[in-house]
Amino acid sequence: MTEITIKVEGMTCQHCVLRVKKAIQELSGIQNLDVQIGNVWIKFDEKAVGKVDIEKAIVDAGYKVVA
Repeated sequence: MTEITIKVEGMTCQHCVLRVKKAIQELSGIQNLDVQIGNVWIKFDEKAVGKVDIEKAIVDAGYKVVA
């Protein structure tokens, strides 16, 4: 299992939080997920999904991943 924190720009409300959470939960291999405005804490199986896939899901949901 891998645990990471991703900083996200553009989330301003609970609707944004739910949108990001839903986008990530659709990926396989997600074990634990906590989304708050500006941050995503995630634990995932790196054999099933990668950080790049998670970041793409966030971007596809309409938000910006901050390096």
